[in-house]
Amino acid sequence: MNLNEIAKKMCAKGKGILAADESTATIAKRFKSINVENLEKNRLNFRQILFNSSAMKDFIGGVILFDETIRQKTTLGPTVPELISMSNAIPGIKVDKGAKLLAGSNDETVTEGLDGLRERLKEYYKFGARFTKWRAVYKITDKLPSSQSIKSNAHALARYAALVQEAKMVPIVEPEVLMDGSHNINKCYEATANVLHECYNELEIHKVDLKGTVLKPNMIIPGSECKDKSSSEEIAKKTLECLKKNVPKSVPGIAFLSGGQSEIEASKNLNEINKINDTNFLITFSYGRGLQASALKEFGKNQSNIENIQKAFNHRAKMNGLSSKGEWSEDLEKESLA
Repeated sequence: MNLNEIAKKMCAKGKGILAADESTATIAKRFKSINVENLEKNRLNFRQILFNSSAMKDFIGGVILFDETIRQKTTLGPTVPELISMSNAIPGIKVDKGAKLLAGSNDETVTEGLDGLRERLKEYYKFGARFTKWRAVYKITDKLPSSQSIKSNAHALARYAALVQEAKMVPIVEPEVLMDGSHNINKCYEATANVLHECYNELEIHKVDLKGTVLKPNMIIPGSECKDKSSSEEIAKKTLECLKKNVPKSVPGIAFLSGGQSEIEASKNLNEINKINDTNFLITFSYGRGLQASALKEFGKNQSNIENIQKAFNHRAKMNGLSSKGEWSEDLEKESLA
């Protein structure tokens, strides 16, 4: 498959991307909340239960892995990338080294990880990865995001994407404008538009073939502490408008992050976007917590009850699969759980 075909397969209608790339420190927090010890065998066990579920074949086009996970062999026999491929989903890998304090700034970050990336990509390709992910994060306040943060992160995202395509993999470009704060939906729109505009400016400068990329943005949503709540219809309308104005038409797929939304909110908002999607973009999900939160709770109750853990995951994956086609409803949500 060429890069455009891989990108389209990751975001195929009715399917999306499972973000299972939590770092060891992040999954430690998730496990602490369910009283599970953060051991490598427990991390592998939880992930392989998900990767071996029936939802993988029906609703998952790709899985983003962490460095530890892509190297693991499952207790079922195959390696983790092999297990994912057996469901006809594409294995991918997070390659950034995290957001670090931006020099000259007190509270903004730039994502690091470009040093040695070319060599790491060759290794990940051998492990079976065919796409990658790099996340940049931007804060909204009265004065932020600054042009320094917007330009620095766009430049890093573009250099990353160019190296990934050189290694014959699809780069997921993830510029996340954070939900934290009391800003309203219009402030989110403005910040996201500026971020996307600069990202595509840099991607063009770095000669990245947009047909072989996937965008992983935030939805246009009010801050988590904003008193003016927005309806799903308003979120969908503003999100689609922002994408149309700032994302080139040659980008095949847009896979939203759930970014602090609850599982139901993430499904509902994605569904509303797809109900009015009149673009050629394949618009879908690339959720971590938005796919795994319920399954994680079941894992905490009883790690060996594979059936219940997979049932919770299958349900969420199905709901989001429906949302990626604009076919989700609250009635279907309740029916499936009954």
